[in-house]
Amino acid sequence: MPGFILKTADNKTIRFKFYADEAPATCAAFAKLLPFGRTFMHARVSGQEIWTDHAPPLDVIQENASVFTVPGEVVYGPLKPQRVKTSNCMGIYYGEGRGLDSCNIFARVFDEDMDGLKALGDSIWKNGEQKLTFELLTL
Repeated sequence: MPGFILKTADNKTIRFKFYADEAPATCAAFAKLLPFGRTFMHARVSGQEIWTDHAPPLDVIQENASVFTVPGEVVYGPLKPQRVKTSNCMGIYYGEGRGLDSCNIFARVFDEDMDGLKALGDSIWKNGEQKLTFELLTL
């Protein structure tokens, strides 16, 4: 279970690797959801992030959870504890940012795909939401 692929509306591919040691439950549960598609928008308050508040439900505990991320990391709001404001949300940071509430940090973009992720983030920021699809990465 190495990671996943994000496909853009214009069929560009961006690869991500799982943080299998830091967030094993989140990685395994996310992998079981694949493939799926969702519409992502640009975040207004958390920085250089694209996100959806309509992610498939991920019934896992909080693990490797924080509001602090590095560019290229992927976060998911677990259903528990119920107080979490980001429950059922998924975000991808393409630059600097800080979350609204703790999310499980479970993956990071491949270094060589970071420019593609930045281009996607800028495109959504400038042009509006975009449907993205996610598939399991097979090596």
